[in-house]
Amino acid sequence: MVRRGSDLEPSRWGSLILLLMGLVSFTVVYIFMSSVMRPPSSSSSLSTISENNSENLEFEPSGDGGCCKGIENLELWGAAVKWGTDFKFNSAEQCCKACKAMCTGKDGPCLCDSWVFCGNKEACGEKFGECWLKKQKDVLTPDRQETGNKIMWTSGLIFGRGEGIVGLETEHGTLHIKLLPDCSPHSVAYILDLLTLHHCAGCHFYRAESRGQSWDTRGNHIKDASFGPPFALIQGTLETQGITFSNIQSEHCPTIRRGSVAWIGSGPEFFISLANHDEWKRSYTVFGSVLPEDMAIAEKIAQLPTKPDVWNNINVSVLENNVPLKIQRIKIGSDLS
Repeated sequence: MVRRGSDLEPSRWGSLILLLMGLVSFTVVYIFMSSVMRPPSSSSSLSTISENNSENLEFEPSGDGGCCKGIENLELWGAAVKWGTDFKFNSAEQCCKACKAMCTGKDGPCLCDSWVFCGNKEACGEKFGECWLKKQKDVLTPDRQETGNKIMWTSGLIFGRGEGIVGLETEHGTLHIKLLPDCSPHSVAYILDLLTLHHCAGCHFYRAESRGQSWDTRGNHIKDASFGPPFALIQGTLETQGITFSNIQSEHCPTIRRGSVAWIGSGPEFFISLANHDEWKRSYTVFGSVLPEDMAIAEKIAQLPTKPDVWNNINVSVLENNVPLKIQRIKIGSDLS
């Protein structure tokens, strides 16, 4: 039997109410997290805060079909392993997945570590759909042929096992971070630019908060415990002399896990999480993950002497002495995954 229009009204109103409740919930979480992570604007010396399951270094995102993204208006060069004239797809994601399929880590080194796709029908013409799979001489310094609004290509990188790992060197040890270019390509592009400077003047950690009594050693939240303070993180900035920082667009935002490395807002403030923060929902762009064996270094920094401060009516702990950091490349071929 066909329902009368009046019979549909309760269902419509119910859907609208659920939508409004969802929007209000997200807004409340966003406002709270902004207060927790952002220092007052007058405190210029203080800047603000890995999806990676500590058991899984390759980072398997969930709930969004996986990561396979590139940067538009960019053409990467390099030796072709698949010629686009004979290798075509309907989307950049399919091209990216084709490259990933040649970089499983099961059959030796990656045969493909970069891809180039032509997806603009008007600009590409006969080249529309071409997917070029390539191999870089140095995946941390990819060969960029052209970039800019007039470029019709979209390009991306794929890091295999033992590749795409950078080090944040501090006096307390080096944090090895696996970058995630297929999930957050713009974020990773900025990190690779930092590598070319061979320094990170001005980069440092300035906030440190332990897991306290709220999270166990694996980062799991303890039942009935508070969610902070302390907030289980170390926080710093990756803004450096020598590179003009431009706001980084929001990219892959999974739930923060222990070891996640993520931007606060559009950067350059970032944080390394010491716990699984399901309560933060999907609030931050995750661009890397600290290797599990290095989390002891992050925990050590979190135990350094701090002093209390108040950011937007939230109690936080800032380091008595900032911890300078340098960014460095890690040699491929080590045992790091």
